[in-house]
Amino acid sequence: MNIVEQLKHSGMIAQVSSEDELLRHLEDGCRSIYCGFDPTADSLHIGNLVPLLALKKFQIAGHKPILLMGGATGIIGDPSGRDSERELQSPDAVEKQMKSIRLQASAFLDFDCGQNSALIVNNLDWISGINVIDYLRDIGKHFSVNAMMQKESVRRRIVNESQGISYTEFSYMILQSYDFLVLNKKHECTIQIGGSDQWGNITAGIDLIRKAQGGSAFAITYPLITRADGTKLGKSTGGSIWLDKKKTPPFAFYQYWLNVSDEEALRYLALFTLLKKDEILKLSKEHQRNPGKRIAQKMLAAEVTTLVHGRDELRQAERITSALFESRIEALREKDLEQLSLDGLQKSFLGEDRSLISALVSAGLAQTPKGEVTIGQARKLIQGKSISVNGKKITDIEARLESSNALYGKYFLVQKGKKTHCLFVG
Repeated sequence: MNIVEQLKHSGMIAQVSSEDELLRHLEDGCRSIYCGFDPTADSLHIGNLVPLLALKKFQIAGHKPILLMGGATGIIGDPSGRDSERELQSPDAVEKQMKSIRLQASAFLDFDCGQNSALIVNNLDWISGINVIDYLRDIGKHFSVNAMMQKESVRRRIVNESQGISYTEFSYMILQSYDFLVLNKKHECTIQIGGSDQWGNITAGIDLIRKAQGGSAFAITYPLITRADGTKLGKSTGGSIWLDKKKTPPFAFYQYWLNVSDEEALRYLALFTLLKKDEILKLSKEHQRNPGKRIAQKMLAAEVTTLVHGRDELRQAERITSALFESRIEALREKDLEQLSLDGLQKSFLGEDRSLISALVSAGLAQTPKGEVTIGQARKLIQGKSISVNGKKITDIEARLESSNALYGKYFLVQKGKKTHCLFVG
């Protein structure tokens, strides 16, 4: 398959401009393709993996990826996909966030492989030097306000009388188009990729290249990636799933992928890994023969965690998962327990009363069907063999969490039923 067919098979393509011409263009040699990332936060999230892996796949196919950091456009704010004005960020905040994102994104690309080595650029380098007269005369003259108002990102805001759109965000399309023109001149970049909500901005850049210097360029967009229930990918009850391990620790990251549905897992294997088509088809058949083994989810979680955090973090996530859900507590290392205390697992600190009943009550684990937390319910859980401490069933209502029985002298991993865990420290 050519690279466009590969991306289609992976579910990474929503729209393509002049596809036949683009295919011929790609066959003629190494081409430069870029995607822009505005620093709207201090970390990328898992939705950003789609363009990063698309750039990676283009590089594997022999083309040159350009990763554009929006040092200037991040200050302006992109109206695409927004129903209201973005809060403006200071240049210092944008610069700080850009450093983190640049480091994360660069890990996916090869910067030392000859002709198609990846390149990182910052649009502040050329936009900051433009004066108002040059902006209006040399760039603005190529844009029809009528045409700009028909673009989806602008039109949806104009029809919303309560919000509208400021000139600041209205001008974003011009700046993004100018980025494409600059990269076309400096680096012979002829292809831009972006989310489906960027189609209007990307095609405006194609028009600018044609009008300003008579050149041709192409657009590729990827669809909005959602979960089976229609919610935006990367959103969980705790918020976004980030690539920064400080914001979403590797174990929590691994668990996110491990717990997607069968339908999602098979779709995401194509979207979020570098596995080949025949490998995914083989996995799909194995998974469908025995869905209970969750083969697809395990492979997905392993592949994506390795891509983002590396094999050492994957091994730790797998070890913790095995310990929690396969009762292999003895396999946990001290650093695993330290990690669990940071990973969103419920955690409580032991006080002077070290009775198990007191611990269950204080952590809210002894909840009745009516939602009340009681000592009586704690007794029932223990007597009903529903409580394990450090992998051992506890049936003694007088049991205590003493340091002499703790893991590494201070940890007690308490399990209620099959899925509820709480880490007590003290």
